[in-house]
Amino acid sequence: MAKFDPNRPYNELPLLPPEADIETRAILKQCIEARCAIAELKEAGTLIPNLNVLINSIPLREARDSSAIENIVTTDDKLFHHAAMQDKDTDPDTKETLRYRTALFEGSRALRHRPLATANAVEICRTIRNANIDIRDTLGTALKNTGTGKIIYTPPEGEELLRNKLSNWEQFIHNNTDVDPLIRMAVSHYQFEAIHPFTDGNGRTGRILNILYLIDQNLLDIPVLYLSRYIIENRDDYYRLLQEVTSEQRWEEWILFMLRAVAKTAKWTTEKIHAIRDLLDDTCGYVANMNSRVYSRELVELIFIQPYCRIPHLMEAGIAKRPTASKYLNALSAIGVLNEYKLGRNKFLFTQNSLIS
Repeated sequence: MAKFDPNRPYNELPLLPPEADIETRAILKQCIEARCAIAELKEAGTLIPNLNVLINSIPLREARDSSAIENIVTTDDKLFHHAAMQDKDTDPDTKETLRYRTALFEGSRALRHRPLATANAVEICRTIRNANIDIRDTLGTALKNTGTGKIIYTPPEGEELLRNKLSNWEQFIHNNTDVDPLIRMAVSHYQFEAIHPFTDGNGRTGRILNILYLIDQNLLDIPVLYLSRYIIENRDDYYRLLQEVTSEQRWEEWILFMLRAVAKTAKWTTEKIHAIRDLLDDTCGYVANMNSRVYSRELVELIFIQPYCRIPHLMEAGIAKRPTASKYLNALSAIGVLNEYKLGRNKFLFTQNSLIS
């Protein structure tokens, strides 16, 4: 194996599976914990019959934090507001972050028709970047330390070579079934980032692929694992361990890091799902007691799905026609469940309940 040189295209990036032992005792032990945690998360998802309550909250935070890793910064408030209003004047970072969530949703739906593959990665990256891009054919791509400007990695070059390595990546995630899917996810995530198939958007695309792979392997039903939260909290370790696999083939620590990420974020997300269910039930009880004439579980679920709520949202959900929808929202405002907010001539109401914090 040629010695790694960060200044030279890493065309010798080894194919998968790695030559190193990726099923050490420590890895298998951590894998058991991660598998238990993700199984509990999958089960917790069944506690809330209307999955849209989860799908419109947790993935939005995943989008926010995954984008923040790439220094694309926005806030929950901006994200929920823009998702509700679809206003064209929203700042570019908020729009790009919402495209991440769109890519996650569209990627999840695509799995119903085909297994995860390079084509999925291309579509994900196109959605995130809002551009008709494809596998990189440019030369001279190099990744630099943002502080020093020093080159730390030069990915492989040549479209044919990249497609060959991506083909090997596909074969590994689907064919090496003797290796636990969570270990394969960790290994394949490194490999995708090392291949670096796009001119931009590789990190965000790779993190979406992690979640989609767990769905593809039936470890999750919906895209609610909030991995980027752990990565952004341990950002330095994330990049250091990626680099150590490249330069020293130190696979064990990298795989352990990713398995810990799965275990910790699965447990955290499970706790949040329980909290959301409890808050939803409490809110239903409160509204029913305070104003039984407007109460319906569908109405309360809607304000959890859409914290910034307008009359058209109730109409689109089939809950009420315009005059009645206005009455319902005003009633929820009167009992303190919603707060009125005006922007120009637009009026809408929002809940300040913190579903994810």
